[in-house]
Amino acid sequence: MGKIKKAIITAADFGADFLPATKAMPKEMLPIVDTPVIQFVVEEAIASGIEEILIISGKNKSTIGNHFDRNVHLEKLLSEKNENEKLAVLAKSDVPNIHYIRQAYPNGLGDAILHAEAFVGDEPFVILLGDDIMPNGTPLTRTLMDLYDEFQTPIIAMMKTGMEELAHSGVVEVNEARGENLFSISHVFEKVGSSVAANDFGIIGRYVMTPEIFSKLHALSEEAKPELQLTDAIDALNSEQEVLAYEYKGKRYDAGDKYGLLLANIELGLKHKETAKPLAGYLKELSKQLKRE
Repeated sequence: MGKIKKAIITAADFGADFLPATKAMPKEMLPIVDTPVIQFVVEEAIASGIEEILIISGKNKSTIGNHFDRNVHLEKLLSEKNENEKLAVLAKSDVPNIHYIRQAYPNGLGDAILHAEAFVGDEPFVILLGDDIMPNGTPLTRTLMDLYDEFQTPIIAMMKTGMEELAHSGVVEVNEARGENLFSISHVFEKVGSSVAANDFGIIGRYVMTPEIFSKLHALSEEAKPELQLTDAIDALNSEQEVLAYEYKGKRYDAGDKYGLLLANIELGLKHKETAKPLAGYLKELSKQLKRE
């Protein structure tokens, strides 16, 4: 079906869990040290070889577009002050081939992906959730793209997670191994609590899909459900053509969760050249204090 060139990044969630911070600011723009969450995701897509990106946003999310646009006035100011290092940082957020479309109301991930049908056309594509970051090593998106080149079939990323987290995420029941960390799947479903088994995997926010997913989404959208879920469409697609699942074993931060965002700030703060040393010192002192308590 051809090389993967396009990526969809979802950023349409209201971010209610982060109120009041997200009342006027998209949760995807919340910082990890000095970098917005969504910039990590965009940089992963670009590092993976993606040439064109569509960000699906919600209402009041023009800040995301402004962030990835050029700020000529700021560039001029930094240039006049010979702030070359800051200019280089600023250049990372100047991404030319980003497009935007608005999902008027967050009616599920499947509904968001339907908004991208015209953008995708008849090409395979990747989906990256805008609050899921994997900042270390080979980009997960690149790994999935390489697997698609080999198998020419849709692939989803998954991880082993705790039972509590499984009950609140998309779930994968795996079938037989198809390669290293690669499995065929028997069933994919969404957040069903008591039906989750200990040997199931949780879906994480990276997918390679083919255009056939849109016909499944259209069919499901005609049913009377409060939200259109991508997992339901993937499950339906898997009944007609093989969908594979890749087990990711690297570091992941769920920045759509308060604790996950806090962990990301601490752990990546320990790697940031400006904050690593003072933060490490503070954490050592805090650890001593907590032990005394």
